Amino acid sequence: MSVDVRVVETDAELNACIDLRRSVFVEEQDVPEDRELDGLDGEATHLLAWDGYPVGTARIRDYGADDDGRRVAKVERVAVEASRRGEGIGRDLMAHAEAFATDEGYDRVRLDAQVPVVAFYERLGYTGTSEEFEDAGIPHRTMEKALGGDRAV
Repeated sequence: MSVDVRVVETDAELNACIDLRRSVFVEEQDVPEDRELDGLDGEATHLLAWDGYPVGTARIRDYGADDDGRRVAKVERVAVEASRRGEGIGRDLMAHAEAFATDEGYDRVRLDAQVPVVAFYERLGYTGTSEEFEDAGIPHRTMEKALGGDRAV
C-alpha cells in the first residue's frame, strides 16, 4: 500500500512536517533546532507523506541556475518516521519532489545527502558531485540528478 504524498497547503500540514523533522533530525540525530529550523521554510514548497498520520516530509527550494544556465531545485529535509523506514516512503517523496520540480520548469535537482543514505539516492539516479563534508556534525555529500531527457551530470 502506498502513502498519499501531497503538496502542503495548510498551516496544520506545515506544522506536521516541522514536527516530523524535529522528531527525526533534532531528537533522533541531535541536529541543533536552530539549524533544522533555518528560517527558509517560508520560501520552500513542502511535501507531506500521509498514511492516516504524517509519515514523511521533504521541502523543495529554488537554488538558482548552474554554470550552464540550467535551473536547479534543491530538495532538503527529507525525513521519514523511524518506524516506517524501508517501506518506500522516501522513494515516493523523491518521486513527487522530482515531478514537482519538472512541472515548475527545473532542469536539475540537487541535495545534500547524509553519507549513510548516499546509496539510496544513487539508486534513484543521483550522482555525487562533492567530497564528503560535515553539516550539523553529520557527514554529507552533495548529489545531483538531471530531470527530463538530459541525464548527464
